Amino acid sequence: MIKEVFLTPFQKFVKVEGLGGILLLLATILALAWANSPYGDLYNEIWQFDIGIATETFEFKKPLILWINDGLMAIFFFLIGLEIKRELMIGELNTPKKIAFPLVGALGGMIIPVAFFLTINQNPDTTHGWGIPMATDIAFSLAILNVLGKRVPLSLKVFLTAFAIVDDIGAVLVIAIFYSGTINITLLLIAIGLLLIGYLMSYKGYYSRFLTFFMGIIIWFLFLKSGIHPTVAGIMLAFVVPIRQKVDNTTFIDHLEEVFNDLKKASNLKKPILSSEQIHLIDDLNDWSHRFQSPLQHLEHNLHGWVAYIIIPIFAFANAGVNVTGSSHIDMALVINIIICLVLGKGIGVSLIVFLAKKIKLIDVPNDISFKQIIGVSFLAGIGFTMAIFIASLAFESSLEYVDSAKIGILIGSLISAVIGFTILRMSASETVSPDSD
Repeated sequence: MIKEVFLTPFQKFVKVEGLGGILLLLATILALAWANSPYGDLYNEIWQFDIGIATETFEFKKPLILWINDGLMAIFFFLIGLEIKRELMIGELNTPKKIAFPLVGALGGMIIPVAFFLTINQNPDTTHGWGIPMATDIAFSLAILNVLGKRVPLSLKVFLTAFAIVDDIGAVLVIAIFYSGTINITLLLIAIGLLLIGYLMSYKGYYSRFLTFFMGIIIWFLFLKSGIHPTVAGIMLAFVVPIRQKVDNTTFIDHLEEVFNDLKKASNLKKPILSSEQIHLIDDLNDWSHRFQSPLQHLEHNLHGWVAYIIIPIFAFANAGVNVTGSSHIDMALVINIIICLVLGKGIGVSLIVFLAKKIKLIDVPNDISFKQIIGVSFLAGIGFTMAIFIASLAFESSLEYVDSAKIGILIGSLISAVIGFTILRMSASETVSPDSD
């Protein structure tokens, strides 16, 4: 319990993502087991069940799988947006020096896999899947680093987290530009207008959770109907949430002391209930506590567990169930291409670009990170599960054969990347341990 109190915010983040990675793995295994069982047809039927609203004049229905991929995943993207904003303003990406190391790694991890995919691909029908191997699944990769515990430095986890976030930015841009449908300019302009109003309100220091929530639903719906993938709305809405507090630290602490002294004066130990004066003081304290919290930090903290423990496992459970034993056709060329891109594209791309950038003194690598550990993390970057499956469902939405083939390639490629990355990091950790240490 005492250790929990002293965990830094980043360590808590890593801890949540690590456990989330375990739940993600369990959901994936369960989905694969169900899809390849005698009840596999039921698995597919459940996710295609239409849910929505239907009246005489209005109908809005979507299959359950799309409510998850377009709806629940918008919350996931909203959290990514909050993390990106925090990192850009006060975190590991808020200065050119801090961002250089993970930015270079992320660029290598995006450009090289895409180059591999386009070079190897010989089928024009699958060319649209070039964005699949771009992003890194932060939950799975951090879960593996957590298994190694203190044998890997915290700065290596920071590096992995930071370049995975940069990867996510790249993936979101790719989704918005290349994987959206025919665009309805009028609806898109209305959505952008609402976002601009939100940004202006945030800049002026006004923020309301309820107003942001209802604005978010409207903007999500407008993005959906405009042809831009609605999850992009989640990212953009996150930048409406202000990061600064309404009350600074000194003012809050001074007021806290006043309330504490007033509570002491108003206390009556003989009575088991509060007096009206004490209730008033506690309400005042709650109001000040709300104003003292950073809205962005508060939202991010509250959403992180929901996303890591519920939303992402549900996404995996709904999307990872591929019938590999059935009669459906599998495009082995696409499967092999994605495996190569995730394993070698990421493994070579991240480490090679970091090595070259360090050689020409473009970046500084922390002293406690060895190059062997960078290679290990580069292979862990090949775990592209969540975002890769998401992009695959967009790239091949009209072809179940290609979607299933891409998912198999992602699952196998991610597994191989995880094993290679873990092995390299395990070996590098044992090499750095002193023979005298036990």
